[in-house]
Amino acid sequence: MPRAKVTVEFNEGFFDEVLNSAGVRAVVDLAAQRAVSEAKSTAPVDSGAYRDSIHVEHEQAQHRQIAKVVADAPYALYVEARTGNLARAIRKAKI
Repeated sequence: MPRAKVTVEFNEGFFDEVLNSAGVRAVVDLAAQRAVSEAKSTAPVDSGAYRDSIHVEHEQAQHRQIAKVVADAPYALYVEARTGNLARAIRKAKI
């Protein structure tokens, strides 16, 4: 029995328009700000530099808007490796 071939063509322009729309950007920013709030509230505090360095960076990818939650204290990678603070905050902030 011969199998039917199915082809699907996507209108990439449509998806670019939707994924870069103001509504999608607002949802991305909301999730990122929730993650920042959660990460700052659960961050381990010694001097407060790590907690204060947590912020959102925006980036434009080829087809969509990206919001990254980052900590740029010199020892942030060490804190993240030991505590998983940013990873937990990002998982909790999903909309």
